[in-house]
Amino acid sequence: MDTDLLIVGGGPAGCAAAVMAASVGMRSLLIESGDAVCGALRRIPVLSNVLGVTNGPDLAAAIEAGLARCDLCRVELGSRATLIDAFDDRVEVTVETVAPVGPARGRGARLTAPFVVVATGVGPLDPEGVGWLGGVAGRALPPLWEADPAAIDGRTVLVLGADRPLGTVARAHPGLRTRFVVAYPPEDAYKTEEIRRDSRVELVAVRRLELGPSSAPVSAEVRTVEGERRVLTAGLGFLNLGSAPAPPAGAVAADRSGYCPPASQHPRVFTAGDLRSVRFQRIATAMGSGGEAALGAYYASRGLPTETGELPTETGGPPRDVGGPPDPARGG
Repeated sequence: MDTDLLIVGGGPAGCAAAVMAASVGMRSLLIESGDAVCGALRRIPVLSNVLGVTNGPDLAAAIEAGLARCDLCRVELGSRATLIDAFDDRVEVTVETVAPVGPARGRGARLTAPFVVVATGVGPLDPEGVGWLGGVAGRALPPLWEADPAAIDGRTVLVLGADRPLGTVARAHPGLRTRFVVAYPPEDAYKTEEIRRDSRVELVAVRRLELGPSSAPVSAEVRTVEGERRVLTAGLGFLNLGSAPAPPAGAVAADRSGYCPPASQHPRVFTAGDLRSVRFQRIATAMGSGGEAALGAYYASRGLPTETGELPTETGGPPRDVGGPPDPARGG
């Protein structure tokens, strides 16, 4: 075995799993494809729902420092997991090097451990695959989180989708004089609560939106949920459609939505973070789920029941001793 616990993904969930594993005596190897942990977190200018911090870069720096103090955690940057295989007695993760900072490995190198925590998170939805949206083929609309505040100040922008980056932009720039015309499908209505009372935002729930020609101003013909037909116009257009789960191939089980709930996984595979559910994509819940996943692996190593079920003796063999009992002085 290369380690007691493999962790795939270096966001808040994966990093929390590594620290929690160390607190109960488990060695972990965290695999992150980027050149730093918590890369997406570093792009969030304002946080309003995480205790102790007010912005993403500060939280990312604190997480990175916490990992650096963790003697039982090993972090490998520049490595991507392409395949996860789960067996009765182990898991194997196939990795490839994707950045200069990554370790030198042969093609198809495999890492082996008793358990794996998969916390690869989500990636942006492909606009061409969104059922309510048309006219996007070949269009290069930028994501909203990349918008330059100076470039949109005083202008009207058409926002396709009501995902949470809209609330982040609004909170980060309260003095911005932008008018946001937000078209979104009715199933995403729950995402609009945090910006519904912002006077700069006009919400338009639609059944269908068809973008006009690629020219300025941006125009779109919509059919609203009430059956009304409208034409929306704006100086600029941005994508804000949301995200889709991005698990590696192999043993990670997904439901019909593509998400990977913990209860559906192989006894040696634990999922954490945004990968678990579309409704619980928050930094605080991701960190908690990472710690919970690491504890699940620890309990399973001792033959104790976990949230995903007890590890069967006839398939898993005797519990492995992956470290001493939790030390209260270390927070176990």
